[in-house]
Amino acid sequence: MILKKKLCDGCGDLKYIWKNSGGKRLCKQCSNTGVAKLSIKPTAKKKPISPRSPKRIKEEAIYSTQRKIFLGERPMCEAHLPGICTNHSTDVHHKMGRIGELLLNIIYWLSVCRACHDWIENHPKEAREKGFSLKRIT
Repeated sequence: MILKKKLCDGCGDLKYIWKNSGGKRLCKQCSNTGVAKLSIKPTAKKKPISPRSPKRIKEEAIYSTQRKIFLGERPMCEAHLPGICTNHSTDVHHKMGRIGELLLNIIYWLSVCRACHDWIENHPKEAREKGFSLKRIT
């Protein structure tokens, strides 16, 4: 009997077939290494981690409605910085930040125009001196 070299499904080389496993022709080396046992399973794409937790998403929905009411009650800029202010409030400045419960605490909100809000964020020392920002750590 004359044996012919055939294409091994494991390594892809022309070799003598040693074993036929599940319809795959394998050479002696691939048969011993367990190539026949390996089956390529399609991997499911992992969901990316959400940038916000479900709790924070609910808080931001509440914040959005409270913000509209707050700006409706205070249509004029409360910072009113000379030479900068546009007079009509469009933003809510959080004097102590937006971390945790401070997001919904109206006591620390300030109704400001975009120009004044930018100035407050870019000049933290002066904003703290004027009372537009408060220290976050007490």
